[in-house]
Amino acid sequence: MLKIDGVSYRYRDAASPALQDVSLTIPAGGVYGLLGPNGAGKTTLISLLAGLLTVADGRISLNGQPLAEARAANPRAIALVPQDYAFYPMLTVAENLAFFAGALGLARDERRQQIDAAIAFARLEQVTGKHAEQLSGGLRRRLNLAIGLLGRPQLLLLDEPTVGVDPQSRSFLLESIAALPASGTTVLYTSHYMEEVEAICQGVAILDQGRVLSEGTLDDLLSTADSSAEIELDQPLPAALAERYAATDLGHFKFGLFFRSTLGPASVSMVVEAARLLDELAEAGCTVRQLHVGRQNLEQLFMRLTRRSLRD
Repeated sequence: MLKIDGVSYRYRDAASPALQDVSLTIPAGGVYGLLGPNGAGKTTLISLLAGLLTVADGRISLNGQPLAEARAANPRAIALVPQDYAFYPMLTVAENLAFFAGALGLARDERRQQIDAAIAFARLEQVTGKHAEQLSGGLRRRLNLAIGLLGRPQLLLLDEPTVGVDPQSRSFLLESIAALPASGTTVLYTSHYMEEVEAICQGVAILDQGRVLSEGTLDDLLSTADSSAEIELDQPLPAALAERYAATDLGHFKFGLFFRSTLGPASVSMVVEAARLLDELAEAGCTVRQLHVGRQNLEQLFMRLTRRSLRD
């Protein structure tokens, strides 16, 4: 279990902290999603967990041990697979794996065993003799992942592991990552792709401006009584209605709206709230061109909490 308790962090000369009193409990044996727009604090938190930055305020523990002690007892307990490619392009796949296995201090027999296991896991058997710079985007991502797994980490930090890959490679990577907890590796997963998080994560935390806005199991977060609507008008949405329905401007007079179900079954309440919305728009002189109403998904929840698109 990874426990983050009241962690704050401010970079030197920064006007505001990158993290503010962040507390999370990430259970062992699963895939946990960490979401947030650019500048939310995700990279800072990942850097603290990876040991690239030092915790000054708050505490982080892994399986009951303070993070520094856990890392000292087992330097390979935590591995980071960064968004940037973390290998040498002029070396072959096999040479890269051998180099990083050596850097981890693996004994010869264990080194060979772990290299073979990483190659098999990432399905790199056909390209071990190729220079890394010759690989496709998908194969480069698989090599990145294979290197991260060489030390059999207890906690694997994955930062945007599917950026720039084709659909087939993305599907393979997601299936492979989802299988990691079965072998004893807990995964902390950051991504800009909502569908990826919904597909493989059991728990999720949404960060913005250094704070945790919401966290819990994916089922709990998506089983709220909130409903969503996407609407297209002939003019801007009146400010009063934008405020009431926590509107997100999607451009071209399109808006994402949210309203809380309050009466009876969710399906009945959704119809009542949609009818009320249409009445208010008519009173404001707005013509509705299109309206879609339904239960919110993870991206809609994110937009409601942050009031902006994930890619902002």
